[in-house]
Order: sequence, then C-alpha cells, then structure tokens
Amino acid sequence: MTTTSAEKTGARTDEAAGLIAGARERIDALDDRIIGLVQERMAVSAVIQDARIASGGRRVNLSREMEVLSRYRDALGKPGTSLAMTLLELCRGRI
Repeated sequence: MTTTSAEKTGARTDEAAGLIAGARERIDALDDRIIGLVQERMAVSAVIQDARIASGGRRVNLSREMEVLSRYRDALGKPGTSLAMTLLELCRGRI
C-alpha cells in the first residue's frame, strides 16, 4: 500500500502536504546547521577549559555560565534557560 504525501504529513489536502513537506525539509536543514554549531561550540569550550585548567583555574566558571543562562532566557524566555543548560552540559559535562 502506497502512502500519499497528505497521509505522510497529516495534511488533508495535497497543497497543504506540499507546503508541509517543503517546510520540513527546511527544518531538517536548519537542524543540521544547529547540530554543527553545537559541535563547534563544544570544541571552542574545550579550548577554554583546557587553558583555564592549565593556568591553575577551575574547569567551570560559574559567573560566565550565569551570563549564558541569562542571555538565552532573555532571548527565548523560560525554555531558553533549559536550552542553555543543555548546551552548557554538552560543552562542559555535568558538574
């Protein structure tokens, strides 16, 4: 049995299904870019942590993390804080 594009997208018309399919392709492309940026952020964070530890500092700078949390919260609201926490955990590991 063949699934139509309308059935695949949950749309009720072929026109809406085409619009949804195109938008989903754009979301997939954006997600690929976001993943790449997160990986880049992780690499830069590792450089910072290595330099801080090599100089006798701590692995984590809590005041900087609070700045990051605030920036995301201000830009995206409460869910931004959760997103920032996830990014921080990915970049520095759990503390």
